[in-house]
Amino acid sequence: MPARRSVVIGVDSSTQSTKAAAVDAATGELLAVGRAPHTVTGSAGARESDPGEWWTALAAAVRTAVREAGVPASAVTGIAIAGQQHGLVTLGADGRPLRPALLWNDTRSAPQAAALADRLGGPAGWLRRTGSVPVASMTAAKWQWLREHEPRRAEAVAGVRLPHDHLTERLAGVAVTDPGDASGTCWYGSGDRTETGGASGAAHADASDGKGSAGAYDHGILDLIGLDPALLPAVAPGGASPVGTLTAAAAEALGLPRTVVVAAGTGDNMAAAVGLGLGGAGLLDHPVVSLGTSGTVFAATRARPADAGLAGFAATDGTHLPLGCTLNCTLAVDRFATLLGLDREDALPGGAGGGGVVVLPYLDGERTPDLPHAAGLVTGLRHGTDPRSILGAAYEGAAFTVLRALDHLLAACGLDPAAPHVRDRPLRLIGGGARGRVWTETVRRLSGRPLVVPAADELVALGAAALAAAAVSGADPVALATAWGTGTGEILPAVGRDEEAWDRIAGVLSAATPTLLTPGPREPGSAPAGGVR
Repeated sequence: MPARRSVVIGVDSSTQSTKAAAVDAATGELLAVGRAPHTVTGSAGARESDPGEWWTALAAAVRTAVREAGVPASAVTGIAIAGQQHGLVTLGADGRPLRPALLWNDTRSAPQAAALADRLGGPAGWLRRTGSVPVASMTAAKWQWLREHEPRRAEAVAGVRLPHDHLTERLAGVAVTDPGDASGTCWYGSGDRTETGGASGAAHADASDGKGSAGAYDHGILDLIGLDPALLPAVAPGGASPVGTLTAAAAEALGLPRTVVVAAGTGDNMAAAVGLGLGGAGLLDHPVVSLGTSGTVFAATRARPADAGLAGFAATDGTHLPLGCTLNCTLAVDRFATLLGLDREDALPGGAGGGGVVVLPYLDGERTPDLPHAAGLVTGLRHGTDPRSILGAAYEGAAFTVLRALDHLLAACGLDPAAPHVRDRPLRLIGGGARGRVWTETVRRLSGRPLVVPAADELVALGAAALAAAAVSGADPVALATAWGTGTGEILPAVGRDEEAWDRIAGVLSAATPTLLTPGPREPGSAPAGGVR
């Protein structure tokens, strides 16, 4: 009689939706994916979601995945959450959210971020202590915004969580996070210095394996922003750490047995790295570009980069995961396609026909470069400009911004982006944009690098599944994902880099930056840019 299949669930709770992947724990075979949408609200820089909707979507997606996988619920042995980073979830004394979560792409906290960045000795002090300089996306800036704009709510807060922390707590009934997601708050030190703290004084200062990062909450920063460490979750050693099993309420909501092991989980970028086999037990210093709502570049490394243009994240396995993030990627380009009445695949290069169109599609402000007040810019139009060239220029502007961040990332890791052995190292292209012909061609043309496009569609969910399987078995999650082969795919050879397009976009960005940096009119009641209150 054949042994019963062991199945794990990896959950990708992203900005727009939840995806739950049912995966064979032994082989990594993706059996089924359940999906459910999220609602994002807000205007004028605001981006919020109801955490209750995340939970409803999670339950629906998990039930769908298990049903479509054709396995009994009793076959599920583990689950892990990978969540959108930086979001601020504030809980009341009853454990329920006090207000909608402030999402990573909510830019209202830009003045608070700028004021915080001037403290602790300026950017150098922040880089030394946390690996990152506060920008509008970071959770510390969002907490400060809440204190300034909604002080009564801030005073009533009994728990502060990241999105993945909140969902993990609803699964297992324990307040816990991991080093990877915690490193995106700007109140967690992921470098050489560690300070204990956390929920009820129980946070964990992890020494990892002695080869990578160690860290804990920075009490000096928590004092600076008026955040009691007792409101924070404990920090597990890693995303694959088992933190408990399903509560009775969670088991009923998901339709799973209470024996299912819950892993600590991590942030979505850290889970994608696991799914790609990046980390101490896999690939180091191999760059990745993710094309989604945001564009991100990252690599797992033993180095501890200190670059104000990067987020100095910790990976979930004890290595470092420096990351550059742009706010405007696939969603912004799709908006240009809609405005032009074109299909997203109708694009021509921005320089087609000698037009020389440049688009900086910074529709939500921008994080890298740090231009939170930016708006979209189109230049180089003529009477004969083909609308398809405008769309192509939007692709180029978004891809240029991401690839410019990649060069900074490589340099921060101690690598020369122009060196042949670095330039010829394949760039792993993931995210929804990696499935688009124009996106792939644009990245190849502007990077001049070979690409690997992994065959797996759900790398964040698969990385979370590897965390769940490792929590059950005790294996290394990166080694497990490598054995599963989830990061393998088609290799596209390099093409000559389009230097003309690169220089054209760079010139426009340089000339326009003083204008893009100029804040627009402040909303009534908004806080001034200077000072931390």
